[in-house]
Amino acid sequence: MKKVFLGWTAQPFRNYVAALTALGAAVEREDPARCDALLLPGGADIHPRIYGQEINGAVDIDEARDEYELAVLRRFLDAQKPVFGVCRGLQLVNAALGGTLHQHIDGHAQISKGVDSLHAVESGDPLLRRLYGARFTVNSAHHQAVDRPGAGLVVAARAADGTVEALRHETLPVFCVQWHPERLHHADGDGEALLRAFLESL
Repeated sequence: MKKVFLGWTAQPFRNYVAALTALGAAVEREDPARCDALLLPGGADIHPRIYGQEINGAVDIDEARDEYELAVLRRFLDAQKPVFGVCRGLQLVNAALGGTLHQHIDGHAQISKGVDSLHAVESGDPLLRRLYGARFTVNSAHHQAVDRPGAGLVVAARAADGTVEALRHETLPVFCVQWHPERLHHADGDGEALLRAFLESL
């Protein structure tokens, strides 16, 4: 059974645990060294100092989580173990590799608390096209987005307004999405397929 380390240990992340265990993975919360891969989940904004900026739109910053997840991420990158980033996780990977973020964008936040908005994305990425086709629907619950991709990262999907919706590393086993596959159950974009592909790559 493959073991996935699930980011910040101070939150339960029940949706992620349920989604991963339903697909046959073991979720580890204590020792990253025992794990085959890292999943960085969604959550609060990262501190802009990580990508060389002052606060100008970022909110609900958790610096303890930033430091912890950056340290764990570096361990997995150094070991060249797979990393999958979700929403904040994508943003953290991007910043850790020298990229920058738009600290606030409009049109991608939740409709209301607990209710994601939906929108189409387009992709030329081989994995995403195999799973979903060139155009598919994702959920959206964020107010930040990639500005400049970090070193080695290439854009794998965009929304119609140009917002970066997925990143892939050119040489490392790193793949990140801005949407939330752990709670996406839409006819042409079911998140289970992407999570299964991630686990099957381990």
